[in-house]
Amino acid sequence: MRIQHWQDVTSLVVGVWLVISPFVLGMAGAAVGLTIALGLGVILFAVEAFIIPSYLEEWGEMLLGLALVVAPWTVGYEPGAATVSSVFSGLLVILFAAWELMTDRDFSTWWHDRWHHGAG
Repeated sequence: MRIQHWQDVTSLVVGVWLVISPFVLGMAGAAVGLTIALGLGVILFAVEAFIIPSYLEEWGEMLLGLALVVAPWTVGYEPGAATVSSVFSGLLVILFAAWELMTDRDFSTWWHDRWHHGAG
């Protein structure tokens, strides 16, 4: 197990926050289960990046981040700290995943070969 990108570590930390945040922030209802489930998903993708590094987990993290951003309005979180935590955490997950994709040499090479050489 080797850490190749610092963004995976930060995503792991955000995932841990998501798992404990319902208890820290006093969330109730569907927000609790959804936040924990999405947090566990972020943790799993981050750990997977340590074990089998590829660029695919970043796409999964971006989808989870998007789910975190829209969850307060689709599930009906109570306004306040739970909404801010979900949206901010989701934006961080998306930011770190996109950042890692933009700086990963393997993905950049694949992207360049796929889209620039395949068109000609």
